[in-house]
Amino acid sequence: MSIENVRTYFKSRGIADRILEFDSSSATVALAAEALHCEECRIAKTLSFHVGDKVVLIVTAGDAKIDNAKYKARFGTKAKMLSFDEAEPLIGHAVGGVCPFAVKEGVEVYLDESLKRFETVFPACGSANSAIELSIKELEEYSGYVSWVDVCKLP
Repeated sequence: MSIENVRTYFKSRGIADRILEFDSSSATVALAAEALHCEECRIAKTLSFHVGDKVVLIVTAGDAKIDNAKYKARFGTKAKMLSFDEAEPLIGHAVGGVCPFAVKEGVEVYLDESLKRFETVFPACGSANSAIELSIKELEEYSGYVSWVDVCKLP
């Protein structure tokens, strides 16, 4: 189970006890915000894309949407998301629990500028009913991100 991989990853960093698990689904931004009693914008959603022969994860604010022109300018290609069936084998997490932690080797993680307006955000932890509250600095540290990007638009 992917949440167990994330739990092991966070245990080695001393924060596994901060993982939150819910009785209900947190697989979408709206469901996660409801489970956490927070605004949807503070959910750190992780989107997965094909960029050439690589898999790229972009962690964005819950209210942000990919801006195709910005994405193409940054990555040199049209945004092509992984299919439902590709997510788990290529990333290590199934749709609904995709997160930037304990991912398969070679998967690159980028953090979108849309997150910088918050002190803390809530990314998933590898399952459709989990999350963790992290400061932006902690998200940088634990995600192993490549860089910050500006590829989204806000409502």
